[in-house]
Amino acid sequence: MLIMFQLVFTSVSVATRNKRKTHLCCDMAEVEDTLKRIQGYNGVIGSIVVNAEGIPIRTTLDNSTTVQYVGLLHQLTMKARSTIRDIDPQNDLTFLRIRSKKHEIMVAPDKEFLMIVIQSPTE
Repeated sequence: MLIMFQLVFTSVSVATRNKRKTHLCCDMAEVEDTLKRIQGYNGVIGSIVVNAEGIPIRTTLDNSTTVQYVGLLHQLTMKARSTIRDIDPQNDLTFLRIRSKKHEIMVAPDKEFLMIVIQSPTE
């Protein structure tokens, strides 16, 4: 699944950077297909893509659940990233995984986006 995260972020980042330059080099349909593939895995409850400002730009969850997860996980991810950089300024957060009895939350941070996937830990 980590490879899928990286593919999504590479595609989204390239598309966004190039969109700013008014040239779109990758197919956003490919990004959507990858997100659908992640959502299709057994046990996946939902996925959220968040921009750098903490605004959800793509979600498979309802609005209130999305707002709750994004608000808390964006703060936690930024704090974790800051902690890693305080320990070693040459280092950066690459992945954050939180596992509880009910859910497993995976966050893949990028310069411009966060990819959040919530899944059942038993599957």
